[in-house]
Amino acid sequence: MGIYVGFDIGGTKCAAVTGLAQGGDIRILSRETFATPADQVKAMERLCALAESMADGQPILGVGISSGGPMDAAAGTLCNPPNLSGWSGLSLTEFAGRRLHAPAVLENDANACALAEWRWGAGKGSRIMLFLTFGTGLGAGIVLDGHVLRGACGNAGELGHWRLAESGPAGYGKMGAFEGFCSGGGIAQLARATGAAWAQRGQAPKWLSGEVTAKAVAQAAFAGDEAALEVFDESARRLGQGLALVIDLLNPDCIVVGSVYARSEALFQRELHRVLRREALPASLAACRILPAALGDAIGDYAALSLAVQAAQG
Repeated sequence: MGIYVGFDIGGTKCAAVTGLAQGGDIRILSRETFATPADQVKAMERLCALAESMADGQPILGVGISSGGPMDAAAGTLCNPPNLSGWSGLSLTEFAGRRLHAPAVLENDANACALAEWRWGAGKGSRIMLFLTFGTGLGAGIVLDGHVLRGACGNAGELGHWRLAESGPAGYGKMGAFEGFCSGGGIAQLARATGAAWAQRGQAPKWLSGEVTAKAVAQAAFAGDEAALEVFDESARRLGQGLALVIDLLNPDCIVVGSVYARSEALFQRELHRVLRREALPASLAACRILPAALGDAIGDYAALSLAVQAAQG
């Protein structure tokens, strides 16, 4: 008997979480957070100290470390991620493994979330699953037969970089990118442009006068605001365009979409499925379930713990 330990490392906050396996699921036992230090050694020392305290003498079976990239997952090192400047050279997995006397795994946060949704969430039981973050940005993870597909240099799943149109909101610094149309930040860009067009016609939407966020525009859309509905229709069309490419390329049996989509699924359905029916191969589309993520706001904790289970399994 023992517990799993997960570390979720972000640009502003780090979390340490422990979990207990129960059949095919996991129960989160404890969680502690702190502001992310600039020094990665100090961060790892504090995370490991928290893990030792929360374990309270119980054996640790595995340690999972989830973080944004770029990274060398095999070596367990980060490579100066944009939100963790200076974090490079130190093997986080070796550090945690020595300190906590357990095997450790480091993985990109989108890949870790994909693995969590495959183990315990909406993708449970699927063979070929794609997970899209659809949050601040658009990241993706691919799980094939229980293994994360990393690619030749760790960049598999970077579909947010795809250009879906010659113009439009920017993502990855690229106008018309998939991330530009299908992310919280991208929807805000699209909303400002749409709202301005309505204003030129003398029909400025009320939400344009406040802070324009994906959440605010979604609330307006659910209330029937036509300009807000136009924004989500365009995002849904582009989501359908991108997912059709994924479906034809990978022939997945499940696509799980998180964050903005999971909270506002009804706003996407009509245009998303209209475009999918037009663009994707019918047999491949029929074989694929498209589902909202099931793990909610705790997905970061489950993501780190899913890596801990993977570490323990070798």
